[in-house]
Amino acid sequence: MNMIGNILINLVSGLVGFIFTFFVTYSNNVLGTSLLRSLIAFIIWFLLAFLVRWVLGFIMIQTSPPDEVDIGGEELGAKLDISTPNEDEELINLLKPKPGQGNENSEGFKPLTPPKLVSMKDPEELAKAVRHLKEE
Repeated sequence: MNMIGNILINLVSGLVGFIFTFFVTYSNNVLGTSLLRSLIAFIIWFLLAFLVRWVLGFIMIQTSPPDEVDIGGEELGAKLDISTPNEDEELINLLKPKPGQGNENSEGFKPLTPPKLVSMKDPEELAKAVRHLKEE
Protein backbone atom coordinates (compact mmCIF):
# COMPACT_ATOMS: atom_id res chain seq x y z
CA MET A 1 0.00 0.00 0.00
CA ASN A 2 1.29 3.44 -0.74
CA MET A 3 2.01 6.19 1.77
CA ILE A 4 -1.22 8.13 1.08
CA GLY A 5 -3.31 4.99 1.64
CA ASN A 6 -1.56 4.34 4.95
CA ILE A 7 -2.17 7.86 6.21
CA LEU A 8 -5.77 7.70 4.99
CA ILE A 9 -6.44 4.59 7.08
CA ASN A 10 -5.03 6.32 10.16
CA LEU A 11 -7.05 9.49 9.47
CA VAL A 12 -10.30 7.54 9.06
CA SER A 13 -9.61 5.69 12.30
CA GLY A 14 -8.90 8.99 14.08
CA LEU A 15 -12.05 10.55 12.62
CA VAL A 16 -14.15 7.63 13.88
CA GLY A 17 -12.67 8.11 17.36
CA PHE A 18 -13.28 11.87 17.16
CA ILE A 19 -16.96 11.52 16.17
CA PHE A 20 -17.66 8.75 18.66
CA THR A 21 -16.07 10.67 21.54
CA PHE A 22 -17.76 13.92 20.57
CA PHE A 23 -21.25 12.42 20.58
CA VAL A 24 -20.66 10.57 23.85
CA THR A 25 -19.25 13.60 25.71
CA TYR A 26 -21.42 16.36 24.19
CA SER A 27 -24.50 15.38 26.19
CA ASN A 28 -22.66 15.82 29.52
CA ASN A 29 -20.16 18.62 28.78
CA VAL A 30 -19.98 22.01 27.16
CA LEU A 31 -18.91 22.31 23.52
CA GLY A 32 -15.29 23.31 24.31
CA THR A 33 -14.69 20.37 26.64
CA SER A 34 -16.29 17.94 24.18
CA LEU A 35 -14.12 19.21 21.30
CA LEU A 36 -10.95 19.00 23.41
CA ARG A 37 -11.70 15.44 24.48
CA SER A 38 -12.62 14.52 20.91
CA LEU A 39 -9.31 15.95 19.65
CA ILE A 40 -7.43 13.88 22.23
CA ALA A 41 -9.43 10.82 21.14
CA PHE A 42 -8.54 11.59 17.49
CA ILE A 43 -4.83 11.55 18.33
CA ILE A 44 -5.12 8.35 20.37
CA TRP A 45 -7.13 6.52 17.67
CA PHE A 46 -4.74 7.76 14.97
CA LEU A 47 -1.72 6.39 16.87
CA LEU A 48 -3.57 3.21 17.81
CA ALA A 49 -4.39 2.53 14.14
CA PHE A 50 -0.73 3.07 13.27
CA LEU A 51 0.35 0.66 16.03
CA VAL A 52 -2.20 -2.01 15.05
CA ARG A 53 -1.18 -1.81 11.38
CA TRP A 54 2.50 -2.05 12.33
CA VAL A 55 1.90 -5.12 14.57
CA LEU A 56 -0.22 -6.84 11.90
CA GLY A 57 2.45 -6.12 9.29
CA PHE A 58 5.11 -7.59 11.57
CA ILE A 59 3.01 -10.72 12.13
CA MET A 60 2.35 -11.10 8.41
CA ILE A 61 6.08 -10.89 7.66
CA GLN A 62 6.82 -13.52 10.31
CA THR A 63 4.15 -15.94 9.06
CA SER A 64 4.81 -15.52 5.35
CA PRO A 65 6.46 -18.57 3.76
CA PRO A 66 10.22 -18.26 3.32
CA ASP A 67 11.82 -18.22 -0.09
CA GLU A 68 11.68 -21.60 -1.75
CA VAL A 69 14.75 -23.61 -0.84
CA ASP A 70 15.28 -26.77 -2.85
CA ILE A 71 17.10 -29.62 -1.19
CA GLY A 72 17.43 -32.62 -3.43
CA GLY A 73 14.68 -31.41 -5.76
CA GLU A 74 12.06 -31.14 -3.01
CA GLU A 75 10.78 -28.14 -1.13
CA LEU A 76 11.97 -27.81 2.43
CA GLY A 77 9.42 -29.34 4.79
CA ALA A 78 7.36 -31.02 2.06
CA LYS A 79 8.19 -34.54 3.22
CA LEU A 80 7.75 -35.82 6.77
CA ASP A 81 9.55 -38.96 7.85
CA ILE A 82 7.78 -40.42 10.88
CA SER A 83 9.43 -43.84 10.97
CA THR A 84 11.14 -44.85 14.17
CA PRO A 85 14.37 -46.81 14.39
CA ASN A 86 14.14 -50.55 15.00
CA GLU A 87 14.60 -51.16 18.74
CA ASP A 88 13.49 -54.80 18.96
CA GLU A 89 16.92 -56.02 20.07
CA GLU A 90 17.03 -53.55 22.96
CA LEU A 91 13.55 -54.58 24.13
CA ILE A 92 14.41 -58.25 24.04
CA ASN A 93 17.55 -57.60 26.08
CA LEU A 94 15.54 -55.67 28.67
CA LEU A 95 13.05 -58.50 29.08
CA LYS A 96 15.67 -61.23 29.47
CA PRO A 97 16.73 -61.84 33.08
CA LYS A 98 20.41 -61.20 33.67
CA PRO A 99 22.50 -64.10 34.93
CA GLY A 100 22.59 -64.28 38.71
CA GLN A 101 19.77 -61.81 39.10
CA GLY A 102 16.81 -64.21 38.98
CA ASN A 103 17.81 -66.34 42.00
CA GLU A 104 18.50 -63.56 44.51
CA ASN A 105 14.91 -63.39 45.79
CA SER A 106 13.87 -67.06 46.05
CA GLU A 107 11.09 -66.35 48.55
CA GLY A 108 8.66 -65.47 45.77
CA PHE A 109 5.86 -62.97 45.78
CA LYS A 110 4.57 -61.68 49.12
CA PRO A 111 1.48 -59.47 49.06
CA LEU A 112 1.45 -56.38 51.19
CA THR A 113 -0.35 -56.93 54.49
CA PRO A 114 -1.18 -53.57 56.02
CA PRO A 115 -2.29 -53.46 59.66
CA LYS A 116 -6.03 -53.44 60.15
CA LEU A 117 -7.53 -50.27 61.48
CA VAL A 118 -10.03 -51.59 63.96
CA SER A 119 -11.19 -49.75 67.04
CA MET A 120 -10.54 -51.66 70.26
CA LYS A 121 -13.03 -49.56 72.24
CA ASP A 122 -16.00 -51.07 73.98
CA PRO A 123 -19.24 -50.68 71.96
CA GLU A 124 -21.06 -49.32 75.01
CA GLU A 125 -18.44 -46.62 75.45
CA LEU A 126 -18.76 -45.63 71.76
CA ALA A 127 -22.54 -45.46 72.07
CA LYS A 128 -22.23 -43.15 75.10
CA ALA A 129 -19.89 -40.86 73.14
CA VAL A 130 -22.35 -40.65 70.26
CA ARG A 131 -25.25 -39.89 72.61
CA HIS A 132 -23.18 -37.20 74.31
CA LEU A 133 -22.34 -35.56 70.95
CA LYS A 134 -25.97 -35.78 69.87
CA GLU A 135 -27.13 -33.91 72.96
CA GLU A 136 -24.80 -30.97 72.27
